Amino acid sequence: MSAATKRSKDHGINRRSFLHASVTAAGGLLVSLYFNRASAQEGASAAQGPPKINYPPDAFVEIRPDGKIVIQVNRLEFGQGVQTALPMVLADEMDADWASVVPQLAQAKDIYKDPVFGIQMVGGSGSIAHSFQQYRELGAKTRAMLLSAAAKNWNVGADTLRTEPSVVIGPGGKRATYAELAKAATAMPVPANVRLKNPSEFRYIGKRTPRLDSRAKCDGSIKFGLDFDQPGMLTAVVAHPPMFGAKVRGFDDADARRVEGVREIFQISLPRGSGIAVVADKFWTAKQARDRLKIDWDTTEIAKEDTTALWAKYRQLAGTKGLSALARGDESALDKIASANRIVAEYEFPYLAHTPMEPLNTTIRFDGDRAEAWVGSQFQTCDQMAIAQTLGLKAEQVLFHTEMAGGGFGRRAVPDSHVQREAAEIAKKLRGTTVKLIWTREDDVRGGFYRPMFFHRVEIGVGTDGMPAAWRHVVVGQSIMEGTPFAMMMKDGIDPTVAEGITDTQYNLANFNVSIHQPKVNVPVLWWRSVGNTHTAYVMETLIEELAERTKMDPIAYRRKLLKPDAKKLRAALDLMEAKSAAWRQKLPKGHAVGFALHESFDTGVAVAVDVSIVNKRPKVHGATVAVHCGLAANPLTVESQFQAGSGFGLSQLMAKGAITLKDGLVEQRNFHEFVPPYIMDAPVAVDVHIVPSTDPPTGCGEPPVPVISPAVANALSKLTGKRYRSLPLVEI
Repeated sequence: MSAATKRSKDHGINRRSFLHASVTAAGGLLVSLYFNRASAQEGASAAQGPPKINYPPDAFVEIRPDGKIVIQVNRLEFGQGVQTALPMVLADEMDADWASVVPQLAQAKDIYKDPVFGIQMVGGSGSIAHSFQQYRELGAKTRAMLLSAAAKNWNVGADTLRTEPSVVIGPGGKRATYAELAKAATAMPVPANVRLKNPSEFRYIGKRTPRLDSRAKCDGSIKFGLDFDQPGMLTAVVAHPPMFGAKVRGFDDADARRVEGVREIFQISLPRGSGIAVVADKFWTAKQARDRLKIDWDTTEIAKEDTTALWAKYRQLAGTKGLSALARGDESALDKIASANRIVAEYEFPYLAHTPMEPLNTTIRFDGDRAEAWVGSQFQTCDQMAIAQTLGLKAEQVLFHTEMAGGGFGRRAVPDSHVQREAAEIAKKLRGTTVKLIWTREDDVRGGFYRPMFFHRVEIGVGTDGMPAAWRHVVVGQSIMEGTPFAMMMKDGIDPTVAEGITDTQYNLANFNVSIHQPKVNVPVLWWRSVGNTHTAYVMETLIEELAERTKMDPIAYRRKLLKPDAKKLRAALDLMEAKSAAWRQKLPKGHAVGFALHESFDTGVAVAVDVSIVNKRPKVHGATVAVHCGLAANPLTVESQFQAGSGFGLSQLMAKGAITLKDGLVEQRNFHEFVPPYIMDAPVAVDVHIVPSTDPPTGCGEPPVPVISPAVANALSKLTGKRYRSLPLVEI
């Protein structure tokens, strides 16, 4: 329990939230939004079990004497633009001068927890969607306190005052800056309710606003977790097991210790197996020493997975019914349809690595009764607790700094916090010394975690009108949630991420039955940007395109006819995409084809049309028109950037060497020369992004760009070659 929450209970405050104001050491105004957890539990019946409570994070605003307004961002910034968008929301309601806003990434604390997920994190494309209302209220209440302070100073009613950016204006032209009023505002009562602006009054929200971190990233002055440095700091690398879960039987470090600058070499426990930590003055020294280690690994009880064998197993499972994830209509309807009117399709999707540009890293200093950590973390709450647990501390004894991170795509959101646990094990041995653990690219590619491999078998019965009359779908793939704290989200043994994008499809499919198999495999798996939608959208959208072609119907019209009546977001996105792409679709050069895809994920509807040709036996995306319905776009410029970059990331599924494979228990890929991402020549030449105008609450934008681009490209390729592309990556065009 945070100190603020304890105070609220001690004083019997029953409001859902309240503001606590205080004077900072610098003399400025610090405003915090707290949440009264006790009141949320009132009326909950014991028979109902634990209540489902949202714990909104505290948001902080500091008005400094120099006029700077420091806004704490309760998330990780790793390229998605949240360090600009959330301050925009708060500053708008506060009427703050945007030029004075300074964003800061918040430390790990209960008061910064995501209001929906209940932990401090970035994931599920929820940063803006979940904190939009919070930051608006915080800004509005801060403004109200400043108005009250000015009203008292001038002996007038607060309703006679107005604000302009960071200035309160009163009768007769009186003016007072927010900095001048900050100290007096701390004594003002906090309003229980405030009026929020109408969208027509927004000064910043909805406006294309350059990111606050752009200049620092361009000139190199910004610091990422990997850049963190301190006098006397040491660097560590770990020799990880060659097979997942293997343990050290013995090791010879004599040659490694001869490398000048090596400080310590010792064995550590890992969440899976054990390893050898090498600590040195510099990274390269540590790596050279690690390369000289002679380690005897015990793999006798380890399942030595092999991709070829797994595909055979998965294919066999797909021929049988699994756990029922969805049963709609008559399950036997498919058997009554003649084989000539059926489509049978089998799809293969390999393991995928995340490979964020900045290698994984964690820096920790352990002083016995406290610790300090610097981490580019998607899961601050989990990682802080893992460090504390490893060091024998309480979470509040670990001062956890959220560092800027260079990408993640899900890789920095690991339920077992294995990188942080490794770093803490090393720091515990080196008490009183700051030590940075670095995972090399090879460590990450060969040491997991991965997007699971999946096999789909789909049987479709086509009606006389060309529309699907029966649909039987079996999905085979590992559960991401099983065996983790997120297993609580599973129902009847089913991981909802395995078939998301199918079970919640916005297409109106009759006699629709979905079942899943979740085999246990000795390969660590994790969400990959857009999670299950990465493969389910590909299956659904390539099959829908195939059905449209079979019926000789325009693929846009076919989709529109098949959509559910209440699929409003997808209809709006489809209409906008059709209108914005019409001009170039009518002028396709010879050897080019257009492909479409439509998908809703994270409450955001996306439609895309792509212009594709084949160059040197590789797909060339000459252009893409993307339409997105994401509710109110807090910063349209960020949304545009997300969808442009996400389109490039989504193409990584298609790259000829874009798969992680295993042989005799060993991962065969090591670095970008073997697990190859899209190069510049593979990226779309242009991605035009169009946002459906809306005042609906914001929805996700970080992950929805990814699922649609690959099936759209595959659909265009099918028109060019006459082939159906059911196995990724695209080894042959």
